[in-house]
Amino acid sequence: MSTATQAAAGFRTQRGDVTAAAGRYLQTEAGGAVLLLVATVLALVWANSPWKGSYEGLWETELALSLGDRVLAESLRHWVNDLLMALFFMLVGLEIARELSIGEYQDRRAVAAPALAALGGLVLPAALFAAVVGTSGEAARGWGIAMSTDTAFALGVLALVGPRCPNRLRIFLLALAIVDDVAAIAVIAVFYTDRVDLGALGLAVLLLLAVAGLRARGVRNPAPYVVLAIGLWLAAYASGVHPTVAGVALGMLFAAYPPREDALDRTQELGRRFLTAPSPERAREVVQTLTGSLSANERLTLRLHPVVSFAVVPVFALANAGVGLDTASLREAAAGRLAWGIVLGLVVGKLLGVLAGTWLALRLPTTTFTGGVRWGQLAGAGSVAGIGFTIALFVTDLAFDDEALRQQAKIGILVGSALAALMALLVFRFLSARGGLCLPEDDLLALPALKDIPDPD
Repeated sequence: MSTATQAAAGFRTQRGDVTAAAGRYLQTEAGGAVLLLVATVLALVWANSPWKGSYEGLWETELALSLGDRVLAESLRHWVNDLLMALFFMLVGLEIARELSIGEYQDRRAVAAPALAALGGLVLPAALFAAVVGTSGEAARGWGIAMSTDTAFALGVLALVGPRCPNRLRIFLLALAIVDDVAAIAVIAVFYTDRVDLGALGLAVLLLLAVAGLRARGVRNPAPYVVLAIGLWLAAYASGVHPTVAGVALGMLFAAYPPREDALDRTQELGRRFLTAPSPERAREVVQTLTGSLSANERLTLRLHPVVSFAVVPVFALANAGVGLDTASLREAAAGRLAWGIVLGLVVGKLLGVLAGTWLALRLPTTTFTGGVRWGQLAGAGSVAGIGFTIALFVTDLAFDDEALRQQAKIGILVGSALAALMALLVFRFLSARGGLCLPEDDLLALPALKDIPDPD
């Protein structure tokens, strides 16, 4: 077997605690959580400072694009929420495609546990919200707010936990968050879309098919993809379906795959030629060939992920997290049911839903689960899943036209997410104090270990 063949085979079969691509994803998300936190604190301080008028004044500034008689005019906040967040959801689509093709969950048996855990963490928070808030009235439109998990903040909290949280539990949480994101997109598309222009929607579908056609023909030039992506965003915007739906659909078209053996052999040959006679031209050829051996999914993720984590999501938080925390606002939120419904959904609903969904998954004969993870640790992950921020704020903006309800919902999101993070840290600290990661079998807290995923052949 040639060196290139061995490398390709290793790429396909190597599965340590965390795959290389998933590890890079986790590191970027955890690092981006710091900027996300800074942007959130800045927005809160700004919105509660003597200059709070300038906060709303900035984000309500109108930005217009015109072409002939056609004008597209939205506030700066809407441009952030509709355009920049489309990149965020495109990255979600890329990650879904990667995990299902070459990632931790290419074994479909391993998908059931995080998928059902996520489903439990979606249904129960919404049910608790409805039980508190009711099913009628404008406030009831916020039922989708408590369903989402903020991946960046969640992984950031797990980074604080350190070695008390095994890497495989982080992968489980990442898969759970991906299912959460898919569900959020479905909820936005179905329940938070007031009107649908079928002509524009049909055009969006045709543009997606055009992208799929270019992928099938092996077109590598990015120019036609950029043009089609812009057209897709405009068509989705005109259709009434939120453009972020188009973003995730576009990302899922780019499957990931291991580098081809001939590409690896070609890279080795060019590398030897460069070492024999170095030159800028040969160096550029090596870099281009090496980059070209990667799938489009991985190349796009490599470019998009830092931009989304370190720019798009913090800017979104800065534009949307500014909420008044004066006495009157807090009293109004505490007196109403909306904020309480969100807090209960995030803190209690997520935890119980994740545990119940995992318990159900493990009763299925074809389900596998990461070895070495115990129920106590899973409870910590369920608590972390209650940190709902980015998509929760996003749904809040779509759910309510009444600014007072938006403010109450944002207070509920902030309080619920903070309590969920604190509860997760306490759970992992308690587990550490009671014997570390592997609790003794005679400890009442140590439920049976979860099923193992078989080692790859």
